Amino acid sequence: MIYQCDISSKMLEKTKISEDIPTFRMVVDEEYLPFADNSIDLFISSLNFHWINDLPSVFEQIHRALKPDGVLIASMFGGDSLFELRSSFQLAETEREGGFSPHISPFARIRDIGDLLTRAEDLRGMGETNVAWNRKIRIQKDSLLAASAIYTEMYGNEDKTIPATFEIIYLIGWKPHESQAKPAKRGSGKISMKSISNLEKDRTENTK
Repeated sequence: MIYQCDISSKMLEKTKISEDIPTFRMVVDEEYLPFADNSIDLFISSLNFHWINDLPSVFEQIHRALKPDGVLIASMFGGDSLFELRSSFQLAETEREGGFSPHISPFARIRDIGDLLTRAEDLRGMGETNVAWNRKIRIQKDSLLAASAIYTEMYGNEDKTIPATFEIIYLIGWKPHESQAKPAKRGSGKISMKSISNLEKDRTENTK
């Protein structure tokens, strides 16, 4: 059984329904997942976590809803996304207005996502606009023109096109289960880390 979830009913209307597996469309606020504990085998999210305000809470909800050995597979925009556009706006507004404000929603860093997944007990249309509550309502025309000129000058290609970078972070993690492989007890190793450099030498001598 598949549950297709999105906060937008219009986006759900565009999704395809599987002919082989019972599929249900659900309008869901991703920050308040409606699934019972230990009820889901697999969560898949494609470039949707970027819009969530409280990722730690969502990861915890996913962890609770997954069955033991259930898995989360997801992708989301990373911190280097749209750096050309962001730096152009910052330089333009600093020059024209004496300061700048964000116009693009913040992006997560790989290190931060790893920390969030660990906290959740080892769960491992482009051109985004800013949805932060304290964003500026509008951009001044002079700043917009300056940002365009800076963007073209700093990052423009010879063929008059401009690049836009998107960093994608991929996540995968399992809910703990007794059947999963576990690390050996500390001190139970039979080979010293100091001797690893000699392994190749020993192997060569043994094959002669």
